[in-house]
Formats: sequence, structure tokens, C-alpha cells
Amino acid sequence: MPRTTLLRQLLQQRHLTTHEAFAAQFERAATRLAEIDRDHRLASLQVSPRQFDRWYGGELLTLPRPDACRVLEHMLGRAVSELFSTVSDGGGVHDRAQEPATRRKVSSPPPLRDDDENPLGIVAQTRQLTASNADDATLAFLDASLEGITSRYEQDGPYTLRPQARQARQLAHTLLDGRQPPRTRRELFRLAARAAGLLGYMAVNMGDFTLSEAYCTEARDLSREIGDLDTELWACGTFSFGLYYAGRYDEADACAAAAVERAPRHAQSIRLLANGRARALGKAGDRRAVEQAIAQALDLSDIHEVPVGLTSCISFKPYGRARTLANAVTSHLALRNTAQVLRDAERIDDLVEHSTSSWSRSLVRLDVATALLQQGTPDIDHAMALGREALRLSGGTPISSVYQRSRDLRKQAGLWRDHPAVRDYGDEFRTWSLQPAALAMASSAS
Repeated sequence: MPRTTLLRQLLQQRHLTTHEAFAAQFERAATRLAEIDRDHRLASLQVSPRQFDRWYGGELLTLPRPDACRVLEHMLGRAVSELFSTVSDGGGVHDRAQEPATRRKVSSPPPLRDDDENPLGIVAQTRQLTASNADDATLAFLDASLEGITSRYEQDGPYTLRPQARQARQLAHTLLDGRQPPRTRRELFRLAARAAGLLGYMAVNMGDFTLSEAYCTEARDLSREIGDLDTELWACGTFSFGLYYAGRYDEADACAAAAVERAPRHAQSIRLLANGRARALGKAGDRRAVEQAIAQALDLSDIHEVPVGLTSCISFKPYGRARTLANAVTSHLALRNTAQVLRDAERIDDLVEHSTSSWSRSLVRLDVATALLQQGTPDIDHAMALGREALRLSGGTPISSVYQRSRDLRKQAGLWRDHPAVRDYGDEFRTWSLQPAALAMASSAS
């Protein structure tokens, strides 16, 4: 006659008295435990009909193999030594190996619980909820990778660093497909948003404005989801930046204005006002609004005590004063306010010249060169000399802003097309424009 063990009693209570029913539950428990303990061997465990009959009938001389014991304990919430012990008539458990000749009365076991109240199961569920596929070292690595991209961007450029930014974004997305506690998941959202933002900025510099819009939307939405206002405002600024170079000036201003309205005193609003609003308003010819936007940006610079120098163009940190003034130069140029362009350019000349940003030096030279052609008595030789310097400074890493302004300078200089300096600049621009990156920008612009 089969021996009545606690295992047999529990299986009867749960209606798992056939091999098929028991095996399905056992394999499900093995799979769960394999995930919890990260021991993938367990997921392949199975119980044969003969094994089930021996377990159910209590026909064991020794306990099952260790892995099977682990799964049984996880599945039924009892130690395996209890499971294969005999249950007395009063409901108590006897260890068959140690049971004395004279049967003794034992206390009743704790009341049997439903499957979802299994203490071991509750602990396992807690471990699952707090488990993470991204540890602090991984998060630090991702963060350092993004910092490295921003610090090297103005030396190496988008064509060199874009693959690294794409890998960082892909890693963040892959990790987000897994399981993390809220603190880790929030940080992964922040890092994924910033990786997308960097790719959006790079796409603008490469002249791919549609791709930039997609990346910036991702960066904005991910950062908004976790309440990361700093990254969200930066993403809005980059969105506006792309709209500006795509020639969509009204939309660029509206995008930046909406972001400023959300956080008018935030340090990121310096960039939104100077780079987003003032330049777009300059293209619209709104002199008063340009002056207001620049004044607001400079006031915020004082409040937040930003650096005086030329901060990195792609940095997530607030704009430095010199970069704000460089944007003021471009804004006044669009208004043909030549005297103000030359004054502001002179104010930041030393800071720009001692910066590591060859693009910024190129762009300021191109703005000043254009202003020299706009003034009452055009200085053609000086303007064209600055234009040639700008082309050489950007070298083999042209970006869309340098391409557009050097192209516009050549167009404006067409009034003096027979002047030797203008011909020299035109020849150098044509050669410079034959670079694959510049050709791609020309195609995008057309």
C-alpha cells in the first residue's frame, strides 16, 4: 500500500495526481527558478512517469537528485525532507529514517496555503521585482561613454563619433527591454534620451534634418517620461537647432519659445533663447524680439553664473557667455546690423581664438566676413581672406552650419565676382565642397 507522504497529500489537495498534471507544474516551476537563480540548467528538468509514480507512492530509499529537490521546494514551499516524510493520521509529519519504534504524537504542520501564498514564492517574486540586468558599473560605463563623446566632439566630429553614439543608444535600448528596479530604469531612460539627443545633434551637423527630428523627438519624449527637465529642454533646443538649419525659421522659434515657457528661469533656457529664438527671429527680421531674447539670455547667464568662455556646442551643460554672444553675432547679421556684429565679434575674439573649437572659429569668421561685405564701404579683401581661413579651419570635417554660411558668403560676394579675392575664395570653396560630406550637405540643401 502506498505510503502517505506530505508530498502525496499536497499533490492531492492541488489535484496534481496524474503524471501529466504534475509534470506541467513541475516544468513551469523549474523555468521560474532557472530565471530567479540564473541557473539555466534547471529549465530543462523533466519528470518521467516512473519517477512521478515513485515520488507519489513514497517508494524512495534516498531523496531525488539535488536539482529536482530545489525545484520541488520552490514549487511546494516545503523542505524536501518534509515532503518525503510520512504524514501521521493526525496530520503530523514523520521522518521515516528517524521514526522510533514506538510512534509518537507530533504537532500538526502549518496550515496549507494557496500557491500564491507560498513563502518561498513570495521571496522569489520579490527577487524578480528587484532583479536587474544593468548594474551600477554598466550605468557608469554608459554615462562615461556619452561624456567622452561630448568632450571630443569638436575635435573628432560627427563622422568619427556617430558609431559610438549609436552603440550607446543600442545598449541602453537593449537593457531597457529587460528587467530593472525603478531607480535603474529611470537612469537608463536618461542615458537613452541623451544618446538619442547626441545623435540628433550630429544629424543636424551632417545635414540630415529628418533623421535629427526623429532622434530629438525620442530624446524629448524619454526625458519627459521620467521628469528629466534638463535633458528635455536640451532636446527641445536641438530640435529647434535642426529646424533652423532646415530653413524652417518660424517653427524653430515656436519650438524654442514653447520650451522657454515651460521653464523660463532654467539654465537651459539660455541656449533656447540665444540659439533657438534670437537667430530664428533675426531671419524673420524682428529686431525688437531679437534684442529681447539676447538680453534675457545674458540675464540668465548672470543668474546661473555660467562660464565666460566658449563651452562645447554639443554639451548638455548651460551655454557659456561667449557662445551666447556668438549666437548674438549671427542674429544681428540676419538683421544687417553690421556695427553690432563687429562689436560683439570683437568682444569674444580672444575667447574664440583660444578655444579648441575649429567650427566656432570658422563660423565667427564667416559671420564677420559677411558683415564686412554688408557695411557701407565693403572690405572685400578682408572678407574673402576670412572666408578662406574659415574653410581651412573646418578642414576635413565640414558641418552643415559651416557649409551653409560659406555658401551664402560666396553668393553675397558674387556682386564683385571679377575681384581677384572673390575669385580665389570661389575656387577654394569649390574644392572644399567636393568632399563627400560637403557633397551630401549640398544634396540635402537642394
